[in-house]
Amino acid sequence: MSTVYILGDNLYLNITNRCTNRCVFCIRNFSNGVGGKKLWLEREPTSKEIIEELRNYFPLKKYREIVFCGFGEPLLRINVVKNISEFIKTYDPSINLRIDTNGHGNVFHQRNILLELEGLIDSISISLNAEDPEKYNRICRPVFKNIYEEILDFIKLANKSIKNVQVTIVDLPEVDKTLCEKRALELGVKFYIRRFIRSL
Repeated sequence: MSTVYILGDNLYLNITNRCTNRCVFCIRNFSNGVGGKKLWLEREPTSKEIIEELRNYFPLKKYREIVFCGFGEPLLRINVVKNISEFIKTYDPSINLRIDTNGHGNVFHQRNILLELEGLIDSISISLNAEDPEKYNRICRPVFKNIYEEILDFIKLANKSIKNVQVTIVDLPEVDKTLCEKRALELGVKFYIRRFIRSL
């Protein structure tokens, strides 16, 4: 079970298996991990456990980015994200912190959690994954109804609180990449197409 793992120049923090989507393309459908690391957690690690692992085993300044991204949606554990981020930023404010998220966090917590991430998180990558609500529901199979418009609102709010905001989609044939990029540009954020992979 890996709560902290390395891919390329980045250090990744895997803090939960839980997710509010059940995406048809999710790597969890095809593999139990990435990069030779088993990411399916037997239990959710505490902030203290992850901080101790970082302190004892990982030279934090070595990595290009430290990323909250694992086998679940990290913003479901907003307090853990904040605790770890505060530790890292106290250690060295210049370390770049990123979150990869499905953009459901405000709906899940029923408040604007992005305000709580100001000054802690440098970059956020938000998975839009489709150009309209119907296609999003079909591809991502969210537990929340009518979540697509909420994700668009989340992107707008992220652009006010976090320095670098990126919208992503997976390179699936049924997704209109041109329309998705147009949405991103209208929202004033960067756009990136992720490769569809079954394992790493």
